[in-house]
Amino acid sequence: MLEVTGLDAGYGDGRVLFGVDLAVGAGEVVTLLGRNGMGKTTTLSSVMGIVRAQAGTIRLDGAPIQHLPPYRIARLGLGLVPEGRQIFPNLSVHENLVATASGAGRWTIDSVLGLFPALRERLASLGGLLSGGEQQMLAIGRALMTNPRLLLLDEATEGLAPRIRAEIWRVLASLKESGQAILVVDKNIAPLLRLADRHYILERGRTVWSGSSAELAAAPDLQQRYLGV
Repeated sequence: MLEVTGLDAGYGDGRVLFGVDLAVGAGEVVTLLGRNGMGKTTTLSSVMGIVRAQAGTIRLDGAPIQHLPPYRIARLGLGLVPEGRQIFPNLSVHENLVATASGAGRWTIDSVLGLFPALRERLASLGGLLSGGEQQMLAIGRALMTNPRLLLLDEATEGLAPRIRAEIWRVLASLKESGQAILVVDKNIAPLLRLADRHYILERGRTVWSGSSAELAAAPDLQQRYLGV
């Protein structure tokens, strides 16, 4: 579905990514791992067209998308849950959800509220008044309302209480079971090993390793070297 080859990208005159390669197939859960500052968020931003690719290709179903604006990439079926949630603080929960709603598809207000029952009682509340966990649920729900073929999550469990993190992992497992393709950035290795099919590790903006969950679990030295765990 998604294929990134030789991706260079950065900000202004500074380059952050140097030939990044990764791929996500239909129905797969794939992770992008690495310490802070290694280029994971820049990679997701480049895939979404928020950061322009300086070299390399980004293909969706074989067609290049690296020169498209973000709104057109989103309409092709990519949904982003950005780092820091970035929900609309002055819109209600209901307004946040309908703001990104696409036409026909699985995800509607009712199905999102079925996935996140805690939001049902907060539909009229402003996004800025929600707890951190509720805001993260809303950010995921807002991305699902685009009915994406591929869901991109950037640090979706960062800074959340253990109970809320467990809820997010439960939701992602449910999405995987339904066939949703997911590309996820997160620092919690143990749940990712249970959830994901494959992993990529970035080091200083380069893809330095890729493999299955079984291969990563069997390589503690690799985890220590690149992930610091």
